[in-house]
Amino acid sequence: MSSDPPGYELPLRLLFGFRSLIDDLHAELAKQGHPDVRPMHGFVFQAIGPSGTTAVELGRTLGVSKQAAGKTIDSLERLGYVHRERDPEDGRRMLVRLTDRGFDCLAKSARIFDRLRSEWSEVLGAGRLRALEEDLRKVASPESARLDLPGWFSGH
Repeated sequence: MSSDPPGYELPLRLLFGFRSLIDDLHAELAKQGHPDVRPMHGFVFQAIGPSGTTAVELGRTLGVSKQAAGKTIDSLERLGYVHRERDPEDGRRMLVRLTDRGFDCLAKSARIFDRLRSEWSEVLGAGRLRALEEDLRKVASPESARLDLPGWFSGH
């Protein structure tokens, strides 16, 4: 009889660790002036990037429909995180770009993640955390580092 935990526990533990980090991030973001940001918004901000994108491209990157991407853009625009503008190279296209508020949220997120990583390092030990990160790099291929998790989770 093996003393190893059942196989299904590994993905659950990884998910619970992810959830813990994201929940802690959002609690701190709320304290720092971003109470309306939701976990999916981080994927959206990354997909928009510094150069902007279109609703079609955003939907493709996130693995959701153009309509779902458009609703998310509308919501983030109302909250002041993104704005729409004509593409200077093709006036028929509308680009979605992050506002200063959107960039502020990303910068604060990066600092908070650094702090959360330090907290994990204190609990696990710096060497064990680095080993965990290195081990995850070995088993999680670069191709798996995509932003389509919103669509992947919802089955789109």
